[in-house]
Amino acid sequence: MENSICQEMYDTCIKTHEISDEQLQRLLTCKEDGQLDFLLVDIREMFEYTNLSIKGTDLLIPTSIIHEKLSLLEREKDKFIVLYCRTGNRTSFTMFALKRMGFTKIAHLSDGIVSYTGETKKNAPLPNKF
Repeated sequence: MENSICQEMYDTCIKTHEISDEQLQRLLTCKEDGQLDFLLVDIREMFEYTNLSIKGTDLLIPTSIIHEKLSLLEREKDKFIVLYCRTGNRTSFTMFALKRMGFTKIAHLSDGIVSYTGETKKNAPLPNKF
């Protein structure tokens, strides 16, 4: 994918703090091609992640323990972070909290994984790379 298209979508998502199904699929392609770097973070519970997850997820930080794992995100505060959950509700609340903590390069999959049509995995190994 052309780098200017990747950059344009990145800029739009940071400005709106939302990302659509199609935008996430394109941004994941940009990431795979080495044209863009960001973190894709699932904030659902572990059983939800193992049931179904988005291919390319970098971190699993369940909302039930997110307060204990904020240091993982703090280290990556300057990087673009995309959050997803089941329907977009949990990510909305998490985004509010992260914005108050000074995170600016964040967005969430507005309709959650239930509406995601890109590549998913069942029983994927836990993604945490940190």
